[in-house]
Amino acid sequence: MKAALCVVLLALACSCRAGPSAELRGMLAEKEEAGSIWALLVAGSNSWMNYRHQADICHAYQVLHAHGVPDDHIVVMMYDDIAHNEENPNPGVIINHLKGPNVYPGVPHDYTKEAVTPENFLKILTGENMNGTGSGKTIQSGPDDYVFVYFADHGAPGIVAFPDKMLSAKKWNEAITKMHQENRYKQMVVYVEACESGSMFDKLLSDNINVYVTTASNPHESSYACYMDDSLETYLGDCYSVNWMEDVDNLGTTQTLKAQYKKVKRETTTSHVEQYGDLSLDSEELEMFMGSKNSGPAGYSEPQPVPQARSDAVPSGDVPISILTHKIFKTPNEWEKREYEQKLLQELQLRESVRQTVKTIVESVVEPEAVDGILHKPASPVDFDCLEAVVDRFSSACFPIGKVDTMQKVYPIGKLYTYRERESTKGYEL
Repeated sequence: MKAALCVVLLALACSCRAGPSAELRGMLAEKEEAGSIWALLVAGSNSWMNYRHQADICHAYQVLHAHGVPDDHIVVMMYDDIAHNEENPNPGVIINHLKGPNVYPGVPHDYTKEAVTPENFLKILTGENMNGTGSGKTIQSGPDDYVFVYFADHGAPGIVAFPDKMLSAKKWNEAITKMHQENRYKQMVVYVEACESGSMFDKLLSDNINVYVTTASNPHESSYACYMDDSLETYLGDCYSVNWMEDVDNLGTTQTLKAQYKKVKRETTTSHVEQYGDLSLDSEELEMFMGSKNSGPAGYSEPQPVPQARSDAVPSGDVPISILTHKIFKTPNEWEKREYEQKLLQELQLRESVRQTVKTIVESVVEPEAVDGILHKPASPVDFDCLEAVVDRFSSACFPIGKVDTMQKVYPIGKLYTYRERESTKGYEL
């Protein structure tokens, strides 16, 4: 036995002296280069009306967890007012498609309630110290790591929403650039569910910093909600989001980013799914960013049945109107019907009030012949500092963005920077 052991040790010593074999060197190099996966999942809204955004994020967590991404590498930001909401008939349950599994169990409560802010999002993404806020977890990625970011909420040209504030495209892209300069990732993939989400990266994101992005819509259109649940009386998901997640549920993560993009683009018929950044990354497999292990919590260890067609999709901004209309037609109670009708009337009046306020501001700044173009002509933001300042001021002085449907309607004010050297001296002060 000792002689045999000596022979083995001698052989190992000789092989070590000669250096590892080419095969072994290749295996070691592959392991060294593999890196880790880091993920940031963000639902930027709150309230039962916006149920779908937190359902999307919880589902995304289950996808990553089921494919082996550890919880200490997944950071979740969501208000967390849905699972135990007074309108939820099944406390502790969140579903992302009709008759679907509960996607709430196990979801980390890293940053909830007032901690869901654009400032915290940027700090978490860039790995800054959270100084006692939330769980303190941040994206501690390095030069060999793969970063996945998924954001679901409302948006408008050049901005996406958080419960009480906005995040501008400029600041998000600056954070990504900072991460690139600091070698905080090898490759990054970003999925964004929001209206006009393409405007967050169109002509802004560099194509040579190893970042690949897909968005639910182009820079000038709405994204869509889907899966209206009769019993919950709210929408369970968003078309683009459920398309990419149900694709992973059924086919796993061995397909390429390009294959999934083409499939999601084809199946998302209500808006134009777009891609930005370094498109050469689309040859990478999903498993590099979402994990490869094929086991997880109950309901996600096996492929899920494809849910019914998403024929009930509505523009995200029209969700409150659709839900209230649904309640009016559903309830047999005349008192409840009148109550819902009153709420619907208030919603419509509020929208008209926002529209008229924006129109008044625009008319006070630009020449009469320019008003229609400012109000209705699509345009991508140019001066993001001005846009952000105007949106913040409008939110504090006029209508709280994020609390009412104002995002698309307030955008024309942000275009007034083109006139600030001209008619802005008329004296109107926002």
